[in-house]
Amino acid sequence: MNPEYAHYLLVKTREDYNLIAEEFSRTREKIWEETRFLFDDYLVPGDKVLDSGCGNGRYYPLFKEKQVEYIGIDSSKKLIELTKERYPEADFRVEDALKLSFNDNYFNAVYSIAVLHHIPSKELRLQFLNEAKRVLKPGGLLILTVWNFHQIKELFLLVKYTLLKLIGKSKLDWKDIFEPWGKKAQRYYHWFSKRELGKSVKEAGFEIEKFGTIKNKGKYRQNIFIISKKLTTQKSVSSAPTIITEEQNFINH
Repeated sequence: MNPEYAHYLLVKTREDYNLIAEEFSRTREKIWEETRFLFDDYLVPGDKVLDSGCGNGRYYPLFKEKQVEYIGIDSSKKLIELTKERYPEADFRVEDALKLSFNDNYFNAVYSIAVLHHIPSKELRLQFLNEAKRVLKPGGLLILTVWNFHQIKELFLLVKYTLLKLIGKSKLDWKDIFEPWGKKAQRYYHWFSKRELGKSVKEAGFEIEKFGTIKNKGKYRQNIFIISKKLTTQKSVSSAPTIITEEQNFINH
């Protein structure tokens, strides 16, 4: 992707979320219960944790339960304003996840829930992952999810933008789409496969510990997740272990 166009999409995504912040927040009042294990199983009381792309802060109660030292960041000023109103006791900041202000080796864990698919171009996605690695302590965890596109409307959009790309009418990369939020915004997404996501995380120098798909009861909501670790010593990407894909189907109660 042209770097200038990738930068335009970054700005557009930020402004889109500022525009739809209140409506978006109302549709994201509760956590996705099928993702709870990502917090229950990996948060350690007292750890320093970054919630990168915290949105409206809906996952903050899970971090609070575990008594971690929490910082939530998002590029959307409007979402952070709403989040501060909702949880005034928490540390929420407007910040660019591609240029973090934190020192090297600062956090025990970095969470990134449904964020990476909003970052345009392979180069910027790698920058996002490298920044997460930089601020993680050796042995620290990167826990991230991306949407697993599977619904008919999503498949239609993939076909649409693939055809536009083929005839030279799209500046997007292959497997990129715009998904409408009513008439207010066209949100940018990159359509990840499991293979591509795993490869990206390994290219950034992480060691993958767990990898799979999370589905809610009706399977209409699906996410790919990866639990990965910052290596304590430098190791070549080629020596990283083979990814073992694990399917997980969590039922909402």
